[in-house]
Amino acid sequence: MWRQLLPIGRSSASGGYRRFAWTGADSDCRSWFEEQARGRGLVHEVDRNGNQWAWLGEPARGDAVVTGSHLDSVPDGGAFDGPLGVVSAFAALDELRRRGARFAKPLGIVNFGDEEGARFGLACVGSRLTAGALTVEQAHRLTDGDGSTLPEAMEATGYDPDAIGPDPERLGRIGAFVELHVEQGRALDLSGDRIGIASAIWPHGRWRFDFRGEANHAGTTRLADRHDPMLSYAETVLAARREAELAGAVATFGKIAVEPNGVNAIPSLVRGWLDSRAADQESLDTVVEGVRKAARAHAREHGVTLDVERESFTPVVEFDHALRDELARLLGSDTDLKVPVLGTGAGHDAGILSGRVPTAMLFVRNPTGVSHSPAEFATEDDCVAGVLALADVLEGLACT
Repeated sequence: MWRQLLPIGRSSASGGYRRFAWTGADSDCRSWFEEQARGRGLVHEVDRNGNQWAWLGEPARGDAVVTGSHLDSVPDGGAFDGPLGVVSAFAALDELRRRGARFAKPLGIVNFGDEEGARFGLACVGSRLTAGALTVEQAHRLTDGDGSTLPEAMEATGYDPDAIGPDPERLGRIGAFVELHVEQGRALDLSGDRIGIASAIWPHGRWRFDFRGEANHAGTTRLADRHDPMLSYAETVLAARREAELAGAVATFGKIAVEPNGVNAIPSLVRGWLDSRAADQESLDTVVEGVRKAARAHAREHGVTLDVERESFTPVVEFDHALRDELARLLGSDTDLKVPVLGTGAGHDAGILSGRVPTAMLFVRNPTGVSHSPAEFATEDDCVAGVLALADVLEGLACT
């Protein structure tokens, strides 16, 4: 399975992946998922929001155990973020069948669409729509960098954008959702553990900072006469680092758009996107307000205007304590192993669903600590340990 997925959407230049929503690479991943499902005798469905489901057994209200993740990627992302959870889900089912497990509850495997938000700028679109955390009107307004709207992209790949929206009936089938994911950090590597259990997802959001100045000639305009928004932006980037360090949080300006974007032109507009995350809401608010205050001061200093807009926000997500404790019991029952419980600054579909169904997450060790990069990695032994841990969890939750 892993070898089949590896070439899909891979850039020969960077070695990373460009599996963006509603593109050819995304369609190839979807075809792979359907083949894996049908090859195992599972019922394959695509819901109104483009999420794929594979079912063993007929789910009724609230009785299904579901696992899975996503197959799309960030620009030049790694091979493990998302796909490891989907591949491991199918592999765990194979393991349970090898064990001769008898299922008392339906089992579902899911591939959520557009989790990374790489094309339209909003993460977890498929799960947000399903959970009612994103309205149809908001989704229809999403636009990519080329000006294509989400409805146009869906139609181009054969999906109906007018059918999207909340899907309480489908969510009502789920009694528990467990997402396996490569760790996006080094906590497990530092502790020497292969597998971890998630405690919570840090509150996080994205803010757009628009610095507007005056375009002019780079060679003939005196420094004293300039209204250069790039200077305000650059100083704001440094301010974000300082504020994050003071709060024990993280803050990143990772995307920028410049107009007119000429080598010999002073910009008229610099637009930067801030991603910030913290262990608690108070710390996050402190960071973002500190960055906003610094940006305003630097804008005034250089004679430019500033607009700040919050584009997305997810509050702290505490995973279901009872389900989390059950995972710890199942994984430690035979060996008295104490599986570490750790928080994460990364968002996931499990976090979006947590307000509607009991959710939990398993992490697989990442020795590099790197994610959203081709350097993202997990050893084969650790991946197998993840499959076996997921199989143990699914056996405990869904089998007699």
